[in-house]
Amino acid sequence: MTQTHFGFQTVDAAEKAQRVRGVFDSVAANYDLMNDLMSLGLHRAWKAYTVALAGLKFGDRVLDIAGGTGDLAQAFAKRVGASGQVVHTDINAAMLSIGRNRLLDKGVALPTVVCDAEHLPFPDQYFDLVSVAFGLRNMTDKDLALQEMCRVLKPKGKLLVLEFSKVAPPLEKFYDWYSFKVLPRLGQWIAKDAASYQYLAESIRMHPNQDELKQMMQASGFGHVDVHNLSAGVVALHFGIKC
Repeated sequence: MTQTHFGFQTVDAAEKAQRVRGVFDSVAANYDLMNDLMSLGLHRAWKAYTVALAGLKFGDRVLDIAGGTGDLAQAFAKRVGASGQVVHTDINAAMLSIGRNRLLDKGVALPTVVCDAEHLPFPDQYFDLVSVAFGLRNMTDKDLALQEMCRVLKPKGKLLVLEFSKVAPPLEKFYDWYSFKVLPRLGQWIAKDAASYQYLAESIRMHPNQDELKQMMQASGFGHVDVHNLSAGVVALHFGIKC
């Protein structure tokens, strides 16, 4: 049976999705609060930069993968207008439910779909833009997921991958201390769940670095890929254009 990584553990590939689902079931209620605390609010700036770089126009179709609590989906919806479409998706029903309810509370009603990024239930060449923020590292078969994202994009369509990445060397020791000492304690204090935030720190280290992910995207059908390092590489935004 094929094996893969769940943080620093080696597990059967078929088991990873269930474990990841358990992590996000546990943290869903406190997800946005923890994001603010962990990143000192920087995640909002990273996402705003992503929306700006998307270059959306009225009438565009957008697929937001691993859309969670819906902050990117809401921002995209403002850009595409009533004539456009933003589909808000996540593999985790608990996260998606919180996101859908928050969007509805703000007067934003979007198509909401529980789906696996490795098997997207959408037609070929349908979307102008696909986004995935802080979700790719949790996927079992990242190459397959990237191929699926490419499949559903129109020719010259854009993929935006916002994800934790390889931090600049001068910050590595501090970042490791913060990731493995502070984050789990913060998770225990706020979410009563240290283990999920230990997994978060480990999953970041197992995720492909900036150059590796760029090569994976190019191999999946994206002819042009730019990498934008944010906050000294704590996060990277990969911008790909479909061939």
